[in-house]
Amino acid sequence: MRAQRRIWTTAAVATAAVTGVLVFQGVTGDSTPVGDADAKSAPVEADVHRTPLKTSEDGASASLAQRSTERFSLLGVTWTDPAAKVTGRVEARTRSAATGRWTGWLPLDTEIDGRTEAGRAGVRGTTEPRWVGPSNGVEVRVNAADGVRAGLPAGLRLDTVDPGGATTPLAAEPAAFTAAPAAFAAEETPSQEPTPSDASSPEEPPEEPSPEPPAPDPTTESPAPPPPSPTLSQTPTAGPSPTTASPKPSASPQPTASSTPPLPPAPPSTAPQPPIVSRVAWKADESLNSESPDYLDKVKAVFVHHTTQTNAYSCADSPAMVRALHTYHVTSKGWKDLGYNFVVDKCGTVFEGRKGGIDRAVMAAHTYGFNRDTAGIAVMGMHTQTPATSAATTAVARVAAWKLGQYKGDPAGTVQLTAGADGGNMAFKKFVAGKQYPFQQISGHRDGFATECPGLGLYNQLPAIRSMAGGSVTGLAIASVTGASASGSTYYTRSAITVGWKTTTPASFVKRYDLLVGGKPVATVKGDVTSAPATLALGRHSVQVRAVHQSGKVTTSAAATVVAERTAPTFSAKPALTLRTGTVNTGAVPLTLKWKATDTAALKEVRLTAPVARTYGPTTGSASHTAKAGAATAWRMTAYDRAGNTAAASVSGTPVILQETAAKRTGKWTAKSSGSYLGGRSLTSGAKNASLTWTFTGRSVSWVVSRAATSGQAYVYVDGKKAATVDLKSATTKYRDAIWTRSWPTSAKHTVKIVVVGTKGRPDLTTDGLVYLK
Repeated sequence: MRAQRRIWTTAAVATAAVTGVLVFQGVTGDSTPVGDADAKSAPVEADVHRTPLKTSEDGASASLAQRSTERFSLLGVTWTDPAAKVTGRVEARTRSAATGRWTGWLPLDTEIDGRTEAGRAGVRGTTEPRWVGPSNGVEVRVNAADGVRAGLPAGLRLDTVDPGGATTPLAAEPAAFTAAPAAFAAEETPSQEPTPSDASSPEEPPEEPSPEPPAPDPTTESPAPPPPSPTLSQTPTAGPSPTTASPKPSASPQPTASSTPPLPPAPPSTAPQPPIVSRVAWKADESLNSESPDYLDKVKAVFVHHTTQTNAYSCADSPAMVRALHTYHVTSKGWKDLGYNFVVDKCGTVFEGRKGGIDRAVMAAHTYGFNRDTAGIAVMGMHTQTPATSAATTAVARVAAWKLGQYKGDPAGTVQLTAGADGGNMAFKKFVAGKQYPFQQISGHRDGFATECPGLGLYNQLPAIRSMAGGSVTGLAIASVTGASASGSTYYTRSAITVGWKTTTPASFVKRYDLLVGGKPVATVKGDVTSAPATLALGRHSVQVRAVHQSGKVTTSAAATVVAERTAPTFSAKPALTLRTGTVNTGAVPLTLKWKATDTAALKEVRLTAPVARTYGPTTGSASHTAKAGAATAWRMTAYDRAGNTAAASVSGTPVILQETAAKRTGKWTAKSSGSYLGGRSLTSGAKNASLTWTFTGRSVSWVVSRAATSGQAYVYVDGKKAATVDLKSATTKYRDAIWTRSWPTSAKHTVKIVVVGTKGRPDLTTDGLVYLK
């Protein structure tokens, strides 16, 4: 058996220590579950506690002394006359049920009009409800603005709501939300806020005029359609069905056999329906809602709001927060149901609001004077200065695009709306009941009523929301071309490529992407895909991406040039090896590898793959290496162009060390031994014209010496001709130093002769042999 919902009215007392339950108003009767509810989604009934405030004798202030209470998570202050205004300041502070700590004074927004859903008995004026998290203590103070003779409205009362279930303590609230906002200063001056006409009182029918001729009294509205059966089923709309957990959101009610004719099918939308958490899923207590929904002919615009007055909540508590809003709107405001058609949390989750079918034009109570032909979307949070999260604004845009798309609306466009009551907005624009006024099809609450809502932070995001919902895809650009290599602004490929792109528009607003080659589509993918393949014919191509927004608007990216070619690069100069100067070891003889590669399109690189791996740029033509003496080594290279075409070439060589003992000697030479010499030995001479001669067959040669500050000079003869005068002097001592080299295009027999010059003051030189490359 389900528990009863409890609504407690507590007498006002002067101290915090005394509380008393004086009246229990039992609201009984099981509510009929909406949808296929199971145990996990069974409705949760909230506890509501009502405590009158004590008003001062002069009527300028009211208060509720600090006291312990039953557990609650949401609160608000209400008063008897929905048309009355609290022109001063309403504040509350609460005690955390988790920590026992008291908050600072929290302002409660008074910029709402209880007549938003007029024509009902028991409708009250209220502050905006504030979510405070699980609490068990409260204190309230209300002060009328200076100079306001009328004082405070009668019947001031604190209402607290425990939505049931476990809720999370709030995180630390930013300082901007713990102090009274600057907006209160403006609120205290009645002349700065146009007050809606009293033409629609709490006892009169709702404020909007009937759209049917002849022109009706502006304080009445046409009667709602006959009450539908509570049995619900999902009516498909354009776009993918929402991926919400069962049960589904309330769809169009279908009448029973005993009811009046059924409603016509819900219109399809030009935009896909976003995921929406159903009333069953957030465990709405449908026993609160005994009246049938009121239906409109269409939705011409949506109004964006903010609610709950805190950003510090956990998204895990969002269902409980929606339940608390629902309870507050019905039991505290006296409305027939939740005032908004949809509620969005900061994580981007969309909750079904007022019942009647998410795909229907259900009349709600969200913007005084403009409830007809509109829908209300509320973001849970305080956005007076702080912008809403991107997840929240994306969700608002998706809901708005889908709902307006059912009636061929343009989220980025404007529309004429008929005022249902006299009033004004935050821009001091006056509205006269029965007259038409232009509105953005996605507007803020403040555009239709004198309120800060949805806060400047969120209001300033509305242009971006309109652009997301009904604009074109923004920031579209090609991000990558896989299978091709770029050179400057041009890509090169053999044929097959995959083009990737990026955009700043969320994927949920993109209907499809087309990959264009030469202006013609070659591939089409869904809006959540950001790459597509293409196979190109040989030649130069212009490649673009075309994005189709769900609104139908088209955006095309800047073009990328892609060249498809299959001509391989060439080695115009084959790889070649030469000996070079440097320190010689038997395991590392210094040499130079030279080459020249070219390509008809764009050479990318040349890779050395053996005996070591190296990669060189397209303009590099030589590199220093070493090779082991006495071992034949193959040097293999591959040239790559930007398209991926390749060409291979190689060269082999064997460095050979000829010791000084292998040379033919003339004159006086002295042998020396040291581990620093090649083979451990060297020859030294200071005798003028003493010589050493080596004969070998090879293509490159280097003379190896030891050097010091006292080293002398030598003449070098190649094949009988003087080739160089070499000075061995060095500021630092060097061993096994290849000081002189000579190379030839091909291998042949050669003779190298070293002759001592006998330099004055430093005649001696030490030779360590000869190295040649065969």
